[in-house]
Amino acid sequence: MLSNAGEEIYPGAPGLVVREQEGVRVMQSMVWGFPLRLKTMKPEAKPKPVNNIADLNKGMWVGLARKPEWRCLIPLTAFAEAEGEKGSKTRTWFTVKGQPTFAWAGLWRDSVEWGPVYSGVMTECNEAIRPVHDRMPVLLHADEYDRWLRGSFDDLIAFQERCFPDDLIEMTRTDELWVKRKIAQSDVMAAS
Repeated sequence: MLSNAGEEIYPGAPGLVVREQEGVRVMQSMVWGFPLRLKTMKPEAKPKPVNNIADLNKGMWVGLARKPEWRCLIPLTAFAEAEGEKGSKTRTWFTVKGQPTFAWAGLWRDSVEWGPVYSGVMTECNEAIRPVHDRMPVLLHADEYDRWLRGSFDDLIAFQERCFPDDLIEMTRTDELWVKRKIAQSDVMAAS
């Protein structure tokens, strides 16, 4: 779950991203998650949103990652992880100290199913997040945005392999239950 432009965003729902078009940064609403249709799914079943990218070297991602036109920044005010025992997990929110808005490194593409879609790149967690989860978004400092959007493929891999500084992460535990929200088809269509 994300807080994107002040709104809670769930996989399969629309959120805002920043991408480059003809050398200019543009903000655009897209669906969070690349549509994935498994071979075991019935033909009439809706695709599942793939909202996180574990490895940029994998076949599903490498072609897009190598081309700067398919890279994006996902603006966040916070991101949440589930914490606790199954059935009673709560939301734990993470922010970047001193940054009311920060960016998660992402990729985007046009899809037949949902129109423009995006997914965020993940990495091993730092020590500040480790009490809650073993993975975290690839977070970027403002002076790294250009390198993510226009850098080499090796630059992107370096971002995925580095550890974001522990002392820049703030954690806020809540008693708010972690509930997966069902996404209506109308929510998906509103993003396209």
